[in-house]
Amino acid sequence: MDHNKALGKQRRRRCFRVRKRLRGTAERPRLCITRSHRNILAQVIDDISGTTIASASTRDKALAKKVKYGGNAGAAELVGQTIAQRATKAGVGQVSFDRGSSKYHGRVAALANAAREAGLQF
Repeated sequence: MDHNKALGKQRRRRCFRVRKRLRGTAERPRLCITRSHRNILAQVIDDISGTTIASASTRDKALAKKVKYGGNAGAAELVGQTIAQRATKAGVGQVSFDRGSSKYHGRVAALANAAREAGLQF
């Protein structure tokens, strides 16, 4: 089997394993993390109504000016602080953390820790 196909299967399997236990509600929405090589994105999602409550990304105009490169832990911390502020402003205090197919390590952990310090409860 092609090595890239095997990695893709492992990634999908991890994503399903994490996602089957999480469901975002109005009281406790899901904090979904998406990361690429150059950027990181966080969304607070209510799965029951199918709406995004708050979002932050290194590609946002407000954050892009502050971040030189979006693919490092410093940028992830800034996104974590911003998503916590925007979620708190929208009335969300507790979230379920959805890391997707990423390991809780590096940029994902930096974003989560910054969001916790800014006031979100996981």
